[in-house]
Amino acid sequence: MSSILLNYSLPVVALLPFFGAFLAAYLSTKNRVASAWVAGIVTILAIALLLITRFLSEGIVVQSFSFIPRLGLDFAFRLDGLSLLFASIILFIGLFIVTYARYYLSSKDSMGRFYSYLLLFMGSMLGIVLSENIILLVIFWELTSLSSFLLISYWQHRKDGRIGARIALAITGGGGLALIAGVLMLGEIAGSYNLSVILESGDIIKAHELYTPMLLCVLIGVFTKSAQFPFHFWLPHAMAAPTPVSAYLHSATMVKAGIFLLARLFPALSGTDMWLYIVSIIGLLTLLVGAYTAFFRHDLKGLLAYSTVSHLGLITFLLGIGSELALLAALFHIVNHATFKASLFMIAGIIDHESGTRDIRRLNNLKKYMPHTTVLAIITSASMAGIPLFGGFLSKEMLFEQSVLAISSFSFILPLLVLLAAVFSVAYSIRFVHDVFFDSKKADMPKIPHEPPYLMKLPVDILAFLCIAIGILPMVFAAPVVFSAVEGTIFKEVEYTIALWHGFNIPLLMSALALIFGSLVYVFRKRATLLHEKYLGGLDAKTIYLKIQGDLFALS
Repeated sequence: MSSILLNYSLPVVALLPFFGAFLAAYLSTKNRVASAWVAGIVTILAIALLLITRFLSEGIVVQSFSFIPRLGLDFAFRLDGLSLLFASIILFIGLFIVTYARYYLSSKDSMGRFYSYLLLFMGSMLGIVLSENIILLVIFWELTSLSSFLLISYWQHRKDGRIGARIALAITGGGGLALIAGVLMLGEIAGSYNLSVILESGDIIKAHELYTPMLLCVLIGVFTKSAQFPFHFWLPHAMAAPTPVSAYLHSATMVKAGIFLLARLFPALSGTDMWLYIVSIIGLLTLLVGAYTAFFRHDLKGLLAYSTVSHLGLITFLLGIGSELALLAALFHIVNHATFKASLFMIAGIIDHESGTRDIRRLNNLKKYMPHTTVLAIITSASMAGIPLFGGFLSKEMLFEQSVLAISSFSFILPLLVLLAAVFSVAYSIRFVHDVFFDSKKADMPKIPHEPPYLMKLPVDILAFLCIAIGILPMVFAAPVVFSAVEGTIFKEVEYTIALWHGFNIPLLMSALALIFGSLVYVFRKRATLLHEKYLGGLDAKTIYLKIQGDLFALS
């Protein structure tokens, strides 16, 4: 039995959601809720099979089947610490979203269609993180763009949903074409399209004359998928999707596909000046632009979308630095971001679901009506802001540490820019909690809110608990999977203790300054908003995109 699992389990894990998608669509014609049960059962089976495979194996597991040998295309899958980390996020957050969506969707919404699309996307993401063959990875990569298009435009009657889906497909699809070119060049340079060979050929790849165009093509694919500047604008406009879609695709999974590819190819592509400057500078710009813009959004999901852009920039910046500890910090923040951001999106959905709006200007004093949800929002926002005793604080400290250590490679201004982004992170986190749950301004809510059904809150309860547990006991609740992911990436162990207290040092001072100045930015938010609207209020990415689209259509 164990030999069968070690030979066939990974393709089954990747393909099981595709089978579930067809089953969910069919059974929904018999019973509306059956599709939710199918999605839940399929996800649990995939989790069980993945964990059993990991438990029965030692080291890296590769399950390969020859498909088109002349083209170098093998039906091959790989399980190591890195793929286990991402696959676990995809499946566990996916299970939470399946449960949450059951109560979020109204009686007018087609559950069969929703869960069918969701499972198609889940299978595509699993295919990306479990692929051993990079051509196969690209096939799954394109499937995520197609399935996300279906999910973003799920409410087909909404014009903003259709526009957001087209923008996302245009940007990520265009980046996918560049990625295909980069992957073909990478395979030719390494002499194989299998990661087992590519990851051991770093010196050959970096010394090759095609390294520069290959890297640029791969990075375009990465930056478009993970919403990096200047391609970041597609993500906020994808917020027209139902909140379960935003919580799953645009916080925990799809937008991290590019991040995954950066980490996966890290041993083969990093270590050059081109990698250092392009990846880290783009990451830093994205970190700053996202953090600044998030503070001025009035839509709860818009605020969280730009916050996601910023945190993706943070992770990209760390990967660009290229050190082992920067890699550790990036992978650790991936875990923290998945926990607090998925829960925050679900909280925004709960607020919209129960009050009839997610416009911050129309919401106030929700603690009076939704005390349980208020506590969850405080916990998860504190982690997002990097408050001590919460998971986000620890990875933010590691970010500050790496920004200081990188001064030798960059300018001394680097830590100041990172600190500036952290200041806005604190400010928009305070705004999310205070303006919605505690502000006494005049409310304009379409209906009187109340707490949602218990099972709708349960996924957020679990994620909020993890925000606290990771913050207090990181070596118990996060370190095993994070250090395993680092080892699966660079094939060696990294010695470091993730702890709440490292003494009085520069990163701790930066954390304190971020909290102080972030609070001040929030206090003077009216003046800041006036300045923002005066000088930057007219810049609207969607308007720019639609104008370009219209010009191209006219030319054609």
